Amino acid sequence: MGWWRDAVIYQIYVRSFADSDGDGVGDLPGVRQRLPYLAELGVDAVWLTPFYASPQADGGYDVSDYRAVDPRFGDLAEARVLVDEAHALGLRVILDIVPNHTSDQHPWFRRALAGDPEAQARYYFGDGRGARGEVPPNDWQSVFGGPAWSQVPGVPGLWYLHLFAPQQPDLNWQHPRVHQEFDSVLRFWLNLGVDGFRIDVAHGMVKAEGLPDIGSREQARLIGAQQLPFFDQDGVHEIHRSWRRLLESYGPDRIGVAEAWAPTPERLALYVRPDELHQAFNFHFLQAGWDVGELRRVIEESMAATTSVGAPTTWVLSNHDVVRHRTRLGSLARARAAALLMLALPGSVYLYQGEELGLPEVTELPDEARQDPAFHRAPGTAAEGRQGLRDGCRVPMPWRTDGPSMGFGPAGSWLPQPAGWRKLSVQAQTGDPLSTLELYRTALRLRRLLPGLGDSAMEWLRAPDGVLALSRPGLVCLLNTRDEAVLTAAPGELLLCSVPEESRDSMEAGAPPGQLRIPANSCTWWAA
Repeated sequence: MGWWRDAVIYQIYVRSFADSDGDGVGDLPGVRQRLPYLAELGVDAVWLTPFYASPQADGGYDVSDYRAVDPRFGDLAEARVLVDEAHALGLRVILDIVPNHTSDQHPWFRRALAGDPEAQARYYFGDGRGARGEVPPNDWQSVFGGPAWSQVPGVPGLWYLHLFAPQQPDLNWQHPRVHQEFDSVLRFWLNLGVDGFRIDVAHGMVKAEGLPDIGSREQARLIGAQQLPFFDQDGVHEIHRSWRRLLESYGPDRIGVAEAWAPTPERLALYVRPDELHQAFNFHFLQAGWDVGELRRVIEESMAATTSVGAPTTWVLSNHDVVRHRTRLGSLARARAAALLMLALPGSVYLYQGEELGLPEVTELPDEARQDPAFHRAPGTAAEGRQGLRDGCRVPMPWRTDGPSMGFGPAGSWLPQPAGWRKLSVQAQTGDPLSTLELYRTALRLRRLLPGLGDSAMEWLRAPDGVLALSRPGLVCLLNTRDEAVLTAAPGELLLCSVPEESRDSMEAGAPPGQLRIPANSCTWWAA
């Protein structure tokens, strides 16, 4: 069985994980220093967000050189040592690859702006509409807000396409040179020893023929149920098939992971057919509300779709693009419960840095500190709408209770950390049996020890209203989504409860004989 089928993979947002040199920005030496923490936490692999050469218009997702490490983060030698040290600790390393667009400072695009027709053919350039070409070539909107087209400076009537920031021009994957370049880039990093790639915007690399108007002014979203001529086009699958062949040429353990939006689980399953990628993020689970019916439906649909093509299901609650799930779900209790549910499901799990500390979204950031290009594309964003932006989930990690940046680095941090995070730091939570960090450590240890967890069978069990009950070989998981305790029959011996002060004795106290009082907004694991 492939290691990825039941792996727990930890996402490191490099800029915000650990800073070794005091410039306020996380870097690769900082990541290296914290690898033992991740091994102790109990994860199987790390996924590193882009650390390539970049002007940082979008946090490194605007790449100017795919084979170079940006000096802010280190150098190529440091990347090589990081991979080697991770492997020595039993951790695999997955890199982010950004194939939908480059930076506007990439040599190809700079030549394109200078008028080189061969370079222009590698992107999407088009003549504007209107009497003088003053209107964009079509009505597409950027995911970050505003038109998806910008005019070429000094060339009236000529526009270029960018589904994200203007500094991120979209590549034209109909051009063979684009394919050749990315094959070379993947081989470069595979030769360095990485274990796979998370493919950014894996659903956006092919656009509908003729770039047709959408006919709607609805804002495009990266994650949603829209059907758009620039997302989830059938042509992307041949690209992923070619990458699967490339990965397999390096052996059976190198993987590709799609960050793929698709309107249905069935469409998402196309990305993980046996000859395509190994995994795809399950955003349908991430978007599910705190409701038993909705959670069960999403879990069933997700598993049915991936099982139909022989792929593992993936589960994720937070990442660097969405509101942290503690805030999204409404409380720390719900966040802890959701984590135990996720870790009990069949398949592979993705954790986002800081969720093991129970970090909330930071909603109070000064405008001058914000760096999300979506914020600057819409400078009038109302305060209540800022939770939809991404700076709040990217605030640097708190490692210690003291220091100018809570152990993130020897100086400050590129985004300000809330003072209350000192109590949530790794130092503050380590060894505290009531802490969220120790809950995650225990759950990950049990996940490895219990043979029925991971990529194996699951059955639903009957349960009271508001309770989701599922059975794995040797394990029962109960999720109580209600705001009050629920009485139910004891399913076995208690292994773990997301409410740290609860024990089997406390659940039995005051309950009728043979029943237990399952705490409100909790998840429990039972040996069956």
